[in-house]
Amino acid sequence: MEIDPTAPALPAFNLTDPPSISWHARITVAPENAEKFLRYLKPCMDAVKAEKECVFFQVFQDPSKPGSFMFVENWNASLEWMQSVQFKKPYYIPYITETAPLWLDRKFEVWERLPGAEWASSKPANFE
Repeated sequence: MEIDPTAPALPAFNLTDPPSISWHARITVAPENAEKFLRYLKPCMDAVKAEKECVFFQVFQDPSKPGSFMFVENWNASLEWMQSVQFKKPYYIPYITETAPLWLDRKFEVWERLPGAEWASSKPANFE
């Protein structure tokens, strides 16, 4: 691949932008365990959403695969902070204790937000 020297440069990283990551978790449980899984997820999710660093949290399900869920969480935090502070919060314990035996598959992805306001948007009407 050749780089076009006349192409506009990407915006420089602004040191005033807070670190921002998007945490994507995919968890599959047996269809008959989906309701139990969601019952234990909800109080944990509510506690996570109350954290000031958590700016977005949605849970999705795969309509063609009952028991397959994906969480998308956006955080004004670094991965290092998530690992050293957030994931050690006590409200994760009941969720993990009760749901880990149900997990058939579990995968995580972490994405970093591009710096600058031109790469982000949110419409309040999306959450009504």
